[in-house]
Amino acid sequence: MLSDYKIIITGGPTREWFDPVRYISNASSGKMGIALADESNKISKNTCFIHGPINEHLLAGKPYRCIKIESTNDLLEAVLAEIEDNSILIMCAAPADYTPVKKSDEKIKKQDENIFIEMTRTPDILKNVSQIREPRGLKNFFVIGFAAETSNIEEYALSKLKEKNLDMICLNDVLKEGAGFGCDTNIITVYTRGGLKIELPILTKDKAASEILKLVAQELER
Repeated sequence: MLSDYKIIITGGPTREWFDPVRYISNASSGKMGIALADESNKISKNTCFIHGPINEHLLAGKPYRCIKIESTNDLLEAVLAEIEDNSILIMCAAPADYTPVKKSDEKIKKQDENIFIEMTRTPDILKNVSQIREPRGLKNFFVIGFAAETSNIEEYALSKLKEKNLDMICLNDVLKEGAGFGCDTNIITVYTRGGLKIELPILTKDKAASEILKLVAQELER
């Protein structure tokens, strides 16, 4: 039963700073992650929401534990610190894939010439999680990934499911009306490790979160 599990949800964007006032980020609002945390808390009182920079009013009065992070590396450290036996990790956050190699100590001034910022890859959180599953001997540990894509969406989702050793992945085409960043609805297709494909219609994010958790419960019972 889901009520026996610790449920860890991540949500929102991360920020990778290249000077004191500017950063690389994305348009994730964190609303899907919050919806998942809200629904999870109805089932398990051991719910934890790890979130990037999102509007504080969206979290006002939430009854579950919230952990605020900023960078992708912060997110990785927070996730690794929270996972344990009998836990479910729902990776709904939208971490930056690249971070500046150097951060300027001062604001970079506008110049006549173009500037180039050298970027390096950020840590792959799901790969890191996969790599520690066996060494830690984690028992009853279930991992769900999210993939927000614009092209070759099914191919990418299935490759991510396999390569990152996921139990389930939730795919949404962010170019579809009603499924993009910031809106209150989503259109999700769920793929499982066992080969199932479940297409959810356009739903409010709260309802989509509820349906996803029902599918997780079904998978845990198999």
